[in-house]
This record gives sequence, C-alpha cells and structure tokens, in this order.
Amino acid sequence: MRWSAGDRSNIEDRRGGGGGMRAGGLGIGGLLLLLVLSWATGTDFLSLLGGGSDVTSAPPSGSAPPADTSPQEEQMVNFVDAVASDTQQTWSRLMGNGYEQTRVVLFRDVVQSACGMAESATGPFYCPGDHRVYLDLGFFSDLDRQLGAPGDFAQAYVIAHEFGHHVQNLLGTNERVQRDRRSGADSASVALELQADCYAGVWGHDAAQPGRQQAGKVELDPGDVEEGLRAAASIGDDRLQKMQTGRVQPERFTHGSSAQRVEWFRRGMETGDPRQCDTFRGLTQ
Repeated sequence: MRWSAGDRSNIEDRRGGGGGMRAGGLGIGGLLLLLVLSWATGTDFLSLLGGGSDVTSAPPSGSAPPADTSPQEEQMVNFVDAVASDTQQTWSRLMGNGYEQTRVVLFRDVVQSACGMAESATGPFYCPGDHRVYLDLGFFSDLDRQLGAPGDFAQAYVIAHEFGHHVQNLLGTNERVQRDRRSGADSASVALELQADCYAGVWGHDAAQPGRQQAGKVELDPGDVEEGLRAAASIGDDRLQKMQTGRVQPERFTHGSSAQRVEWFRRGMETGDPRQCDTFRGLTQ
C-alpha cells in the first residue's frame, strides 16, 4: 500500500490513559479469546455478550498523549489515520450528507467507551453509543503472529470493517439485529458482520482504482487484495473454532465462516457498490 501521513484529524489518542476491566463490544481479536474461555469453562461467553451496544457509561473527554512511544508506533498511528481518512472519503462520496465523520480512538490495554469498558483482548470494535471505532495498535501484531494474516492491507481491512459498522449504525441496520437476538450461522448478527466485510470491500474497490496518487489518498500495490482476502479467511468462525476446540459449531457462529467472509469482502471489492451488500436477504424475521 502507498499512503501519506496526514494531520491525524481522524484519530482520538488515548494511549496515555485507560482504566477498567470489562469489554463492552466484541471485535475481531476478542473472538479468539472468548472461544477459548467458552471451551475451557463450558459457558457460552459469545452469547452472553450479545450485541455490545448498550450504553453503560460515557467516554472521557479529551485525548491523553502516550506516556511512551516509538517511531514505529507513530508511523502506525499515521497509517491508521490515512486509512480512516480515505475510508471516510469513500463513504462521504457514496452517502453524501447522510455520512457522519467520526474518529478512531487509539488506546493501550483498556479504554472507556459509551458501550462500557473494553480491554485490548476485545480487539478492534465499533461502539454505536458514541459512534467511535476503538483500536489498540498491538492487535496488528496478533493479526500477523496468531491469526496468520500479515500485511498492511490486512490491517486496513480490519479498520475498514469497523467503519462498515459505523455506516450500518448511520443507516439504522443495527436496529434489525437488536430485534433478532438469535445466534448462529443464519442469525442477523452474522449478517451484520458479513455486511461490514462487504462494506470494507467497497472501500477497497475505491483504493484499487488507478490514478489515486494525490494527497490523502491510499493506493494499493499488487498483492494487497490477496492480503485482505487472507485476513478475511483467517478470522472465520469455523477456522477459529477448529483452532481452539477441534470442531466447528455453526450454532455458535457470530461473524460467519471463512468462506462467507471472503465471499462478501470479495463482492464489495469487485463491485464497489454497497447495494450489493445485502447479507440480510433471505433471513427469517
């Protein structure tokens, strides 16, 4: 990927703050941890978390500078800002005045959101209560080492997926999931996650267009799309369940199978049309 550093206007930096113990939303990385806990204790922590959208506390105001950092970490902050900026430009073009600008909240270890307190183990997540994307930069190392999905476009896919949830929130799609509290492969919650994958692909389609060498624009290199597809495949429910328990339980799916995640991400990449992302079609009400 090719990108240039911006003014970090898409970042809310809380790496110097924190506090709390309980995750308020389920992100991509948190799925792996909760599968382990569910298997070890016999309690289905995935279903107990539900949608993670209840407002339990307000986020702290302002941003705290990091207590310590490195040039490599600051480069990653610039990368997140660049991807967030480009993603939001795509959705502003597609939605016009219906799109609301937001920010990525960077944190270390723990963070307070309008959805409650979240630990880094929760993984990246979107909180509907305050319209913010939350990210601990350490997740990208886990994506590479633990989940086998290296590369900058794999990281960009994760960010764009969370912005997909922001788009869903603005469109009122979350309300459909709140009415359907079922879990499993045919649930509305899985449809929500697959649609966010498709929306991530919609942004990827924009980024793959030639002639984007202008300030503030992300441009893809050969092989980037394969990185994104590999990331989508690495975080399918079936793969993660098999890694932890040796068997697949579709009735406990929350995000969709590897094949489904690849399919919907690819559909967004190929069409660039959010109207092609109707993952809810055919679901019983």
